Amino acid sequence: MKIGFRTIKTAVGVSISILLAQTLQLEYYSAAGILTLLCIQKSRKQSVHAVVSRFFACLAGLVASTILFQLIGYQPYAFLVFLLLFIPLCVRLRIQEGIASSSVIVMHVYMHRTANLDFFVNEVFVIVIGLGVALLINWYMPSIDKELNRCKEEVDRLISAILNEMALYLKEGSTLWDGKELLLLADALQKAKRLVLLDLENNPLRRYNPYEQYFELKRKQFEILERMLPAISLINAKMEQGIRIGDFVQQLSRNLNNHDGMDDFSQVLRIIREYHKKLPLPESRSEFENRANLYAVANELQRFVNTI
Repeated sequence: MKIGFRTIKTAVGVSISILLAQTLQLEYYSAAGILTLLCIQKSRKQSVHAVVSRFFACLAGLVASTILFQLIGYQPYAFLVFLLLFIPLCVRLRIQEGIASSSVIVMHVYMHRTANLDFFVNEVFVIVIGLGVALLINWYMPSIDKELNRCKEEVDRLISAILNEMALYLKEGSTLWDGKELLLLADALQKAKRLVLLDLENNPLRRYNPYEQYFELKRKQFEILERMLPAISLINAKMEQGIRIGDFVQQLSRNLNNHDGMDDFSQVLRIIREYHKKLPLPESRSEFENRANLYAVANELQRFVNTI
């Protein structure tokens, strides 16, 4: 059984909240732990938003329920009236995330059955401790650079593997590749996008993540690979031109992150395309279609090289 860091923070935060509230001899001190539990979020930005919305929702619930219960009585049907009015109000004020948290405070109002200053002070302290501890505990966020690096390595590996399979098909005319790397690459890029967004939320003063541009280029490469596949799959004969492009794609696969060699790649591709232009015209419809598809592949390869 694996215990995540967020689980550890939740357990520690709840314990600290209850300890503080109990030390101050507050009534309903365990509610401070419940409020902390409800406020532990994935990022600092989400945590601040959760604490603010829950704080105002709890105060609104405290005041509104006290007034309503005093008017219509401390009876179970009072909750029906309260929730019918309070939930739309929270939605209107855009603090609907705090409905569950404020319900804890409303229960205290119902059980206490007496509106006095000491009770209000007690509830405010419970709210401040519960939400304050959650904010402090959640302010520490471990770096996700290692996870981003692992994601980067996985994306590079998958793109390299896809290019290699394309090269084999162009050179051999057939392959047993099932295309699973394309699906894995789509998932890896989606995960990378979530991690970059999470890092930005954890560092609100940072305008951009250094990995953001890198994964954006990889997304463009993925789109190019998707466009290349249909043209490659339509090539139904082993051709000398296909072998030349296949060798180029294989070299590209092995030197995917060699940014210094981008000019060399462009030059090699230019030479290959110039050579193809000097070849005699196709002698059959099949040869014409195959060469047309190779031309389309070469166009996409030029776009791919431009992203390196």
